[in-house]
Amino acid sequence: MSEPTTPSTPARPDFPKIEEEMNAFWEKKRIFERSLEERPEAKTFTFYDGPPFASGLPHYGHLLQSAIKDVVPRYWTMKGYRVPRRWGWDCHGLPVENLVEKQLGLASKRDIEAYGVGKFNDVCRRSVTTFVNDWQRYIHRLGRWVDMDHAYQTMDNSYIESVWWVFAELFRKGHIYKDRRVSFYCPRCATPLSNFEIAMDNSYVDAEDPAVTVRFKVKGEDATYLLAWTTTPWTLPANVAIAAHPALDYVKVKITETGETLIFVESRMSDVLTSYYPLPATGEVPFEVVEHLSGADLSGLEYEPLYTFIKPDRPAYRVVTMEYVTSDDGTGLVHTAPAFGEDDLKAARTHDLPMLLTVDDEGRQMSDMGPFAGMPIKESDPAIMDDLRKRGLLFHEERVTHSVPVCWRCATHLLYKAQPAWYVNVTKLKGKMLDAAKKIAWYPDHFKEGRFGKGLETAPDWCISRTRYWGAPLPVWECEDCGERKVVESMKEMRELAVGKVAESLDLHRPAIDVVTLRCVCGKKMQRISEVFDCWFESGSMPYASEHYPMENKAWFDEHFPADFIAEAQDQTRGWFYSLHVLATALFGKPAFRNVVVTGMIMAEDGKKMSKKLKNYPDPWELMTRVGADSLRYYLLSSPIIRAEQLNFSEKDCEAIQRALLGILWNVRAFYMTYAGDETIEITKPRSSHVLDRWIFSRLMSLEKEVTEAMERYDLVDAVRPLRPFVDDLSTWWLRRSRERMKGSDAYDRTDALRTLREVLLETSAIMAPFMPFFAEKLYQDLEG
Repeated sequence: MSEPTTPSTPARPDFPKIEEEMNAFWEKKRIFERSLEERPEAKTFTFYDGPPFASGLPHYGHLLQSAIKDVVPRYWTMKGYRVPRRWGWDCHGLPVENLVEKQLGLASKRDIEAYGVGKFNDVCRRSVTTFVNDWQRYIHRLGRWVDMDHAYQTMDNSYIESVWWVFAELFRKGHIYKDRRVSFYCPRCATPLSNFEIAMDNSYVDAEDPAVTVRFKVKGEDATYLLAWTTTPWTLPANVAIAAHPALDYVKVKITETGETLIFVESRMSDVLTSYYPLPATGEVPFEVVEHLSGADLSGLEYEPLYTFIKPDRPAYRVVTMEYVTSDDGTGLVHTAPAFGEDDLKAARTHDLPMLLTVDDEGRQMSDMGPFAGMPIKESDPAIMDDLRKRGLLFHEERVTHSVPVCWRCATHLLYKAQPAWYVNVTKLKGKMLDAAKKIAWYPDHFKEGRFGKGLETAPDWCISRTRYWGAPLPVWECEDCGERKVVESMKEMRELAVGKVAESLDLHRPAIDVVTLRCVCGKKMQRISEVFDCWFESGSMPYASEHYPMENKAWFDEHFPADFIAEAQDQTRGWFYSLHVLATALFGKPAFRNVVVTGMIMAEDGKKMSKKLKNYPDPWELMTRVGADSLRYYLLSSPIIRAEQLNFSEKDCEAIQRALLGILWNVRAFYMTYAGDETIEITKPRSSHVLDRWIFSRLMSLEKEVTEAMERYDLVDAVRPLRPFVDDLSTWWLRRSRERMKGSDAYDRTDALRTLREVLLETSAIMAPFMPFFAEKLYQDLEG
């Protein structure tokens, strides 16, 4: 459509420049602040903003989430609700520590302690604010209304104090315990990790490892061996038992060639033996079954240890029966090292077996491991295999490729390692968590019973302590003298119990907090334990800690919890969504949020991961300053990513939004401005009875109904997509057939047409305001003057 223009309505508008002008207007007039101040607190819509790390520039994933977190609050604001929107920063944890270690050239915890924990944490503190100004610039340019000037930070004392309260309250309710359990352990970061941290990022890789079948010499029987299979030869010095299934059938087989007798599960005979001792077509059979036994028959059978570097503190080196043993692979006999396997530890507790700790915190064989001392565990594999081979105990070896977990931050291969740690008893809470989850509305809804619901059903207890430095300290003090333990819930309580005066300005981080000692009931001093919190426990405490609850804002929080709405990417079903849900259920027996929007992942246009190195995606800032934030917002909000599907980002598709939607609507606006001129067009009732006007009003009412219904169910795709066909109808059908009316000599019909167009444009600006706020504001201002 080509129409005459006036100086105020250029044919080729600079949309990014218009957006900057609208931003300046909002800021000058304090429009966001007034949208809060001028709405009643009694009518509040609550929203939680998941805190990002400010350790780099925002990417498209961040902008997507910010667009959603702007659309929904704007919508409810327009419905008359007060919608507080306060930004937050995630400051603690391994992501920050790993970056600082690289920056300082530190490779281990020993390096950090030599450098100085205080100095290290000071660098961490500075590093988390490096990109704050850049984030503010990006978020402001996107058009998101959010209070970043009063952002909460997980490193603030007030935030940490509320995290202490959460921990203390869970401890008081019996939902926290300390235990030595087998969990994921990163030898590079030298800390335990939680199961959901690994599941969240799907942190598994395919790796090739040795798989060995080892002979264990039976005591008191000549040349008789139990055969056990393992893919972790480095754990063999920690062996204390062999597990058999009580109901499986086992055999003793005598090998003709060697005279040795081997014991293994009967169903695996062909796999275990015939590949090494093939049956001849005629002549002597190379082996014979000399005895059939059940797993129960093998129970208690003793064997000679492979290694004696460490003396067990209780009876060991015998066959025990456990139900988890299978005959699917291996030999039906399981090498058991309680320090390095969850099932192994279960066997140890069932049968009172010792635990031999043969690996240090850095993933090296201990100093008392003889010829293997000091070796990284994977380097010790071939050394141990060579030793067993020389001693005639290595029955078979091969290479297998399998999936192994890696650290979600440094990509180091993890090991399962028994270590003392603090846990949330998720198993005990599971019933309440599942009940509370039924009250949450998900978009898309398949997450309710699917990824989130199934994850809750199988969730293990949550390891929440980290043997690291930059994090909120666990508020636990212990007396070395009498063993008394004190969990502190606030700074006030800590000061009351402290030996000596504690400064009001005390930084609650290590090492300052480690100096504070408490008076014990026995008269001695209590020292704080060294662990810090898992950063997911901190972010999961966000509803309480961001408000400094319950030390402040208690009445307000109690009235407005849980949140009406949250949104993040689908990986957070096992991250932030999960930690929020666990803690809210444990504290209050209800979910932390009522409605949640889950998005998919943004990839490069070719379907590959976006990479700064490959430069396979457009720079977000450049795109917003060239094409505009409104176009980017509409492109993302109308895409399959809002339905938790993958989006291959297309710069051309984003540019097309500017032409096909904003450009057309701008031309419609220009047509009105041209033909209305300086004339005041009043919107009056009743509306025009012209058939074209009645039709476009009907389309407008349908649009409003469609958008409203979709927004009420948090279906942003169905809310935003109808805008484009409506604008096409307005321009291509109504305006094309009405332009002569506005040019014609019939004054009444001309006024009806202009009045109709003015009202439709004003209503359209209101409908599109949550999604494309800059253009909506410009359209409204131009029409209302």
